[in-house]
Amino acid sequence: MPAQYVAPSKFGLFRIVQHGGRWRSLLGDCELARHADTAAALAYLQMSCPRARLPLALEHWRYLAGPPARLAQAGANDGDWLLTG
Repeated sequence: MPAQYVAPSKFGLFRIVQHGGRWRSLLGDCELARHADTAAALAYLQMSCPRARLPLALEHWRYLAGPPARLAQAGANDGDWLLTG
């Protein structure tokens, strides 16, 4: 299951999501960049969006161990698509 860190801001929800062996930095559903580790993703987001006032340390971001919400939704309804015409 992918892990993710989330931090809300006035610009939207910033996320750092694990995808395979890499980490993606996202703003809402828009992927901004890919990184080798969480530290690089955090540094990129802080540098590219300084007005968002993101937490400086990853410990201050909310950690979610499950799949991202959109993936969890799709997984819960996987069988339903077979029933539709």
